[in-house]
Amino acid sequence: MSDDVGTTSTTDRVSSPESVGPTGYTTPIDRLLYALFARHADDRRHVRDRKRYRGTDLRLSFDVYLARVYGLSWVVALAVTGPAVVAAVTLADALPESAVGALDAVLPLARFGLPTPSPTLVAVTAALVAGGGVKAAIVRVGGQYLRWVASARRSDIERTLPGAVRYLHVLSSGGDGHRAMLRKVADTDPYGETAVSIRAVLNTASLTGSLHEGLRRVARDTPSRDLLAPFLLKFSEHAQQGEAELANYLRMESRMLAHRQDRARQRATGLLELLSEVFMVLLVLPTLLVIVLTVLAIISPGLSTPVATPLGTTTPRALVVYTSACFVLGLGLGASIVVAGLRPPGQTVGYDRPPGVTATLLTATRNPASAAAVAVAPAVAVGVALHAVGLGPVDVSLLGYAAYALPVGVVGVRRARLDDAKDREIKDFVHAVSGHVNLGRPFPRAVELVASDVDFGPLDPDVADLALNLGFTTPETSTDENARAAALDRFVEGVGTPLAEQTVGLVTGALDAGSDAGTVFDTLQTEIGRLYHEKRELRANLLAYVAVGWTTALLVVGIAVAVGLHVFDGFEQLASVRGAGGYVIEGSAIDIARERYRLYVVTQATMLASGWFAGTASRGRYEALLHSGALVVVCHAVFAGVGMI
Repeated sequence: MSDDVGTTSTTDRVSSPESVGPTGYTTPIDRLLYALFARHADDRRHVRDRKRYRGTDLRLSFDVYLARVYGLSWVVALAVTGPAVVAAVTLADALPESAVGALDAVLPLARFGLPTPSPTLVAVTAALVAGGGVKAAIVRVGGQYLRWVASARRSDIERTLPGAVRYLHVLSSGGDGHRAMLRKVADTDPYGETAVSIRAVLNTASLTGSLHEGLRRVARDTPSRDLLAPFLLKFSEHAQQGEAELANYLRMESRMLAHRQDRARQRATGLLELLSEVFMVLLVLPTLLVIVLTVLAIISPGLSTPVATPLGTTTPRALVVYTSACFVLGLGLGASIVVAGLRPPGQTVGYDRPPGVTATLLTATRNPASAAAVAVAPAVAVGVALHAVGLGPVDVSLLGYAAYALPVGVVGVRRARLDDAKDREIKDFVHAVSGHVNLGRPFPRAVELVASDVDFGPLDPDVADLALNLGFTTPETSTDENARAAALDRFVEGVGTPLAEQTVGLVTGALDAGSDAGTVFDTLQTEIGRLYHEKRELRANLLAYVAVGWTTALLVVGIAVAVGLHVFDGFEQLASVRGAGGYVIEGSAIDIARERYRLYVVTQATMLASGWFAGTASRGRYEALLHSGALVVVCHAVFAGVGMI
């Protein structure tokens, strides 16, 4: 294995953002903005922004980016200032006397012999100040955007670097040069931003003629100062010391990063526990608030006083009730997004809908993406039927949502269980193949023997297809590396799970690099065992949060039903009792049907939020549909069964 310093391949000559030109602009608008605002790029207040920009991998130069930000700030500022000035001139003379008095109190210029400015002048000045503030805010947000992008890249690098280092360790046992090793990592999509950074290393190496210079520059500019930067510098250092030193370093670094990843996973688990506790409290509070408001309305008639809003006349109590419902929905959506972010991306499966109507219909029972498209029409039909039988808009929306969510969720769960079974079998498949390879058999022959001797259940068709493709395209006497890679890629695509993508892909690059087959499969056994254990552990931990979501939802249903049946009925009885000074409770102070309906709306919002949280914690968005739809149906059945709706 050689360093390849000074060699340049056409595949490495990929244009970088900085190689487009000194400014990187290509459109007339960019040239105009650059001429107007590029001078700001040298200001001291943008030194930090320039440092953040280096870690973003944006496809334009910093000067052009900043010119665009300044141009946008002027457009937004003018869009705000123009109407604000017009409104100020129009409304200034209509200010009440109290406002003018307050103006004199704030600006006591008359005490110093200075004329008091007119309200019009003050209003126009305020509008101009508001426009300037908006302009400054846009520029600041432009700088913060660079920080957000750099932070997102840093998080992705920290997630993908351990796998990339393990892959490099496997490749180090082959005969590839350093550039070829890095090129294989750069071409592997699951390595995300780590692969992007390695591509930047190769691009810089092509321009400078030195791989070590490329490693040094990317280490300087990367946002991952604690992980990727030291790794690149040490990779360069050990590569110059020899192949054995580099292999030992990669082995130790892969172990260290694996331990760091485990600690990060434990911290994410602790954060998820805190999130679930806060989620439970915040979900129960709106329901209790609605109950308290109903009680307060009896002793505080002002809560039922009609108020005018842009959407019509309502009461403060109704506003609080429906605002609480919206709050609960927003809380559930936000908690679901956070849970999805805490889940390792490598353990989240994405499904693509096949092109064409016929293919979508044929795969609707086994592909959640297809089911999500097919289920729209039946759900709309259910909504129309419910409306025809006289149900209100809330029930039509909720039950129509359930009619859509339940079948899609069922397909998603069935597919997830199939994927789990495939992951379980692929682990055994790798162990079986590894045993034959360690006995000295060629890889295609090992796969053929395993396919004929072992039953892998749902993985059998994919294993048989792999054995057939390797037998056709890979003669034992003359291995066709491209054909072998194509066969393995087809196998990974057929299995369709992240575990297969993260592990079997190692075989292709490592064997092509000339790595020892026994070493490759020993490493693969360790990798697939670790990833499968992580998946099982994550699944076991997240099931607790499924229970949290369902427990919270059923608790809220129980509270709502108990209050609606007993407390509200008690109020109704008191309204019919006449005391010495009249009725104990004014009959118009409480409308039992209305209060139960409002309680039902808030409870159903809680069902949706709890289902989203529980389903996302379990397996993702398709199971979130299943849980939320099931809880909506349960809530409707309970309320209808006890006669509250």
